Amino acid sequence: MNRKQLWGGRFAEGPARSLKRFNDSFSVDSVLLAEELEASTAWCEALREANVLTDIEARRISQALGEMEQMPIPVSASQLEGDDHEDVHSFVEAVLAEKIGDLAGKLHTGRSRNDQVATDLKLYLRKAFETVRELALDLADSLAMKAAREAATAMPGYTHLQQGEPVTLGHWCLAYVEMLLRDIDRITSAAARNEECPLGSGALSGTPLQIDRDRLATTLGFARPTANSLDAVADRDGAIEFLFCSSMLLVHLSRLSEDLIFFATQECRYVLLSDATSTGSSRMPHKKNPDVLELTRGHAARAIGELTGLLSLMKGLPLAYNKDMQLDKEAVFRTFHALQLALPALIDLLDGLTPDRERMRAAASQDTLLATELADALARRGVPFRDAHHVVSEQIGKAFQSQTSLRALGTTEDISETDLEALDIDRALERRRSTGGTAPSLVSAAATEATKRILELRRLE
Repeated sequence: MNRKQLWGGRFAEGPARSLKRFNDSFSVDSVLLAEELEASTAWCEALREANVLTDIEARRISQALGEMEQMPIPVSASQLEGDDHEDVHSFVEAVLAEKIGDLAGKLHTGRSRNDQVATDLKLYLRKAFETVRELALDLADSLAMKAAREAATAMPGYTHLQQGEPVTLGHWCLAYVEMLLRDIDRITSAAARNEECPLGSGALSGTPLQIDRDRLATTLGFARPTANSLDAVADRDGAIEFLFCSSMLLVHLSRLSEDLIFFATQECRYVLLSDATSTGSSRMPHKKNPDVLELTRGHAARAIGELTGLLSLMKGLPLAYNKDMQLDKEAVFRTFHALQLALPALIDLLDGLTPDRERMRAAASQDTLLATELADALARRGVPFRDAHHVVSEQIGKAFQSQTSLRALGTTEDISETDLEALDIDRALERRRSTGGTAPSLVSAAATEATKRILELRRLE
């Protein structure tokens, strides 16, 4: 057998070049080198405890694996050109053999690439979940701090992308904080389910060695070993849940991005993006483009595709391992990489954002946003709301036709001077004092509470 190939004794000839190019995954799973070395070191110790390896053999193998931790990980196509390592597992075994000779072959006793790759991926997912959770908390914290500063900054609220009722910029910020906190909760829950160790499951039926799998799981930082060897080597729920959590997170980030793209348009001009987080045009010297926001929106689309692809890949696979599952990792790697770039960029963009408070307040003070206040004023003195709605709607129509305002039209048979006093932005905002409302005092308190929740979540890391 070729020492870089972990199979082949029954084959009369080596694999065709076309097979190797299609089958080999080292250019992708070399990313898992650190996890492969960590899991192999733990397995080496488990073999020693099971009396498969002597103390001296285990020490030599562990030392050689430790030396490999400093190796550069070959990930680019140019670095791998002409390389015939099938995957990261065969790469480690080949390098190990160069260091310690035939003893390297003993490390594979009782394990399979099936439980190796499942373990490596779970170790990688642990890091991915932790990193994304921390970055999402950073973004939520940034939004909560901005909410505190802008608790009383009036702005239009929208439904159907049409101006609806006034809110505050702080209230808008806290809407996305709530989304992010739900994302963080999903990530935390999925990460907990990921903490089961597949190592020791073998190819599909378990290892024949007397391996203490509880101790092995603890060594690798897992909560427990997996309960069923068939499930353990065929399970990719952690990868799917990571992609789902990431897709949900990116959907929320995409919505935030779409709002800010609109707010930053020349037609709207509620906010100004900083020069440091914008780009220009090679043709039009006046342009300031929201590329960070647009790329975030684009990565949301791709993450949804990655999730759909992996779900489709897994849906028809029989137990246990199938080669289709080799295609699980690229989607995870790409999505994790995208989030590691997008979240810090969004934090910098938000921190550098300058709101035009006067323009937002003027827009929020228009009759079209305060008409509901006038209808509510009529309702407060006993007019059925449906009748009040009709009265104000007719008056709005007259205002549009005469190109004037409700205030300028003045009182009518149905609308009194006292009713017209409701057409005040500050009164309108402060009336929204029910739980979750946009009253500045509530928003300020909610921003403080959100900061406390985020701090508490950080303590749980």
